[in-house]
Amino acid sequence: MKVVSLASGSKGNAYLVGCGDDWLMIDCGLSCRELVCRASQVGVDPGRICAVLFTHDHDDHVNGLKVFHRQFPQAELFANDLTAEAIAAAKGLAVDDFAIFTNGQPFTVGPFAVTAFPVPHDVPDPVGYLVRAAGCTYFHATDCGTPLDSVGARLGEADVATLESNYDPVMVRAADRPEHVKRRVMGPRGHLANEDAAELVRRFASPKLKRLQLAHLSQQCNAPHLAANLMRATLAEMNRLDIELEILPQDAPGRIFG
Repeated sequence: MKVVSLASGSKGNAYLVGCGDDWLMIDCGLSCRELVCRASQVGVDPGRICAVLFTHDHDDHVNGLKVFHRQFPQAELFANDLTAEAIAAAKGLAVDDFAIFTNGQPFTVGPFAVTAFPVPHDVPDPVGYLVRAAGCTYFHATDCGTPLDSVGARLGEADVATLESNYDPVMVRAADRPEHVKRRVMGPRGHLANEDAAELVRRFASPKLKRLQLAHLSQQCNAPHLAANLMRATLAEMNRLDIELEILPQDAPGRIFG
């Protein structure tokens, strides 16, 4: 299995999971032109993307979808019912353009076995994913307001994980933002704080976890060194400095793993 982020953050999200010559994309939040450019930078032919999986309907996760779907129709679109309805309405697509899954029920696309699981966020029926291929399990959870045990249990299955580490509470409180926005970010259906991400890893990471990618960092209310230092301290306490840690960037692809 190969894993790489094309973009991670509030300006756009797209992540690739590969097996052999086949690729899945999770979310499509960059313009099609930028997605193609960044995919080429990491050596991925967009024509080999066999499916796009959607976590939810916010624009930073679906922005490039309409053009991408027109240019690369081989990539089947997967979402649950409520997410498909919301994306279709926002992007001028038909619900019939989507392959609809039910949370918790595995489905197969190409060489990948996929299971969606619920996460708490302020949209209809948001999800994270477990993707299995070539004997490896990939965990993906961003836009997840509360570090639920049910999310942690899925993390415990992973060899490779992408986990939100969105904000530092001190920076949120000091930020020049309306109070209702601060309450949303830190609320139970907002985003994960650095401490929440570290606690999930501390409690649920299994001995087989090899790589951890911290995702969706706020550019105004977090800093890469804060997220990294806290997670490294947590991994040190766990005696797990063998886990490869990456802070995923917004404005460039991450490092390819696998």
